[in-house]
Amino acid sequence: MPGFSRLAAATIGLIAILRMSYPAEAAANELYQSQTIVTGTGDVNRQIGFKDCLDKVLVKVSGDQRLTQKPEMLALRDKAADFVQSFRYHDRLEGIPIHDEQGTHDRPHDLTCIYKPAVVDKLLAQLGARPWPGERPPIAVFMTVEQGSRHFVLTADEDQGKTMRESFSNATFPLLMRVTFPKAGQLGGLSGKVLSGADTARLDKLAKRAGAARALAGSIVWSDKDLGWIADWRLADHGKTYRWQVRGVSFDEAFRVAVRGAAQILSGNGQP
Repeated sequence: MPGFSRLAAATIGLIAILRMSYPAEAAANELYQSQTIVTGTGDVNRQIGFKDCLDKVLVKVSGDQRLTQKPEMLALRDKAADFVQSFRYHDRLEGIPIHDEQGTHDRPHDLTCIYKPAVVDKLLAQLGARPWPGERPPIAVFMTVEQGSRHFVLTADEDQGKTMRESFSNATFPLLMRVTFPKAGQLGGLSGKVLSGADTARLDKLAKRAGAARALAGSIVWSDKDLGWIADWRLADHGKTYRWQVRGVSFDEAFRVAVRGAAQILSGNGQP
């Protein structure tokens, strides 16, 4: 029986270790893959998709959106297929019958590329970058919206701004970021105008009450002149407050700019 007890204890310990390591392994696997949309499953569009997936995985793993602008990327994109360990397709119109003159080569597909971590890490080193390992810190979004006479603060518990909350959440997926939105009662009495100028240290404290690690403060204002939204963002890291802006864009793009900027700062890559 003592031998059985030792075996049982060892088995339980092994199961516990496997359970603890699984989330980390799953996160690592998700980190080293990327996705894009291509038309059909033919080789020509697949090669185009490989190039886009390479850009996305390098930014995703490093947190540095500037990498895609480096001149070295031109040569790397030409060899994008060489870096892919495996790939898979998903028909975005799955379940919808093919039209009379529409073949599978016309249908949009999600192309997912999976990479070996060592391969991506080596590419990052060639670009003078490094991986951003570990779980990404959750961010609480404190944002004001202004469109003509319409003014409001984006909160989690009000119907107003629901589409924006969904869009913001969608913007986090490519970088494995996470955002939360404070409830109206968690704003600490801050109104729209006061919130826009609120100290980032105060907002970080409110972010923790909302279950997040950091506060991302911002405002989006509709501009007829710019034919889109003007978005201003700020986030504090290691005692420094970073600010960045985008003009004349959809709110979907404004939120993507916000998330990419936050990732760049929190990954240690500086000013967006």
